[in-house]
Amino acid sequence: MNILEFSLLVWLGSFSAGLVGALTGLGGGVVIVPLLTSVFGVDIRYAIGASLVSVIATSLGSASTYINKGYANLRLGMFLEVATTIGALVGALLATHITVKILSLILAIVLIYSAYLSQRPRPEQAEIGLPDPLAEYLQLHGTYPTADGIVSYQVHSLPAGFSIMVVAGVLSGLLGIGSGAFKVLAMDQAMRLPFKVSTTTSNFMIGVTAAASTGVYLTRGYIDPGLSMPVMLGVLPGAFLGARILIGAKTQILRIIFSLVLVVMALKMIYNILMGGL
Repeated sequence: MNILEFSLLVWLGSFSAGLVGALTGLGGGVVIVPLLTSVFGVDIRYAIGASLVSVIATSLGSASTYINKGYANLRLGMFLEVATTIGALVGALLATHITVKILSLILAIVLIYSAYLSQRPRPEQAEIGLPDPLAEYLQLHGTYPTADGIVSYQVHSLPAGFSIMVVAGVLSGLLGIGSGAFKVLAMDQAMRLPFKVSTTTSNFMIGVTAAASTGVYLTRGYIDPGLSMPVMLGVLPGAFLGARILIGAKTQILRIIFSLVLVVMALKMIYNILMGGL
């Protein structure tokens, strides 16, 4: 395989990653890392570096659309970024000291459980509870457009969501996957936000989280421009397309896609562990 064929195949895979990342709020890294390591035989450190670049591109490609359309909660995203940025820096610094196999196994188990949680119907009365006082003080509640007009929502359990975001940031720095799965689950399950608000706000956040840890990988020499460029050029149009599709998509369909991606991601990690690929 010559360099042109390699770049073209990486571009095609990255386009698909950007599409999935924008639709589910996971970020393209969930596809990029397994793709580069398993299919193209790229060293996992360089795959993580390219993945972090792709996550930033996914966020840039879709977040602007979501913000302009009124889906992403900008104030909430910026507040939670404090947690994910701290976690991302810690994760990137610990990346060379923690066994990736063990971490990947734990992550795979959590992802499968997260897929189960995302499919559980949330009781209607769960939304009746009092909003989080801190969220109310910081004015983090918001609105989003629906077919029936603008709908208001309230943020619940902000401390719990903030704690999960720290873990999401650490995993992003360690594995380069953006950790959008945990961001979406934190907002959807813990803070009880509408699913479209969760996915769109996650897309906005993952770029900042990835940027925090990208600097560490760059100084270690794990970001190869020849690999990162086709990844980024593929992810960007995929993310734009995914952002446009998401606006008109049904929430239940998004939940199914979200769960399927989580399960596939978890099984792929377990397979890599068993085959010695991580």
